[in-house]
Amino acid sequence: MAFDPFADETVRPQAQARNHVIGQDLSTLSIEEIDERIAVLRQEITRLEQMRAEKQASKSAADAVFKA
Repeated sequence: MAFDPFADETVRPQAQARNHVIGQDLSTLSIEEIDERIAVLRQEITRLEQMRAEKQASKSAADAVFKA
């Protein structure tokens, strides 16, 4: 087997989707890669919404304690 000095630099599509940069050029992506990025970004939006809801609940609880 030959030594490949760039073997560690190979990026799988899932990793590429997770490394999406807002505003980057999308013209080089395939339809499948775009779909993967959309799925990853939707998951991230869901995660952000959940964290926001948790923080809002904590803030509301703290506000209720200090207003009482």
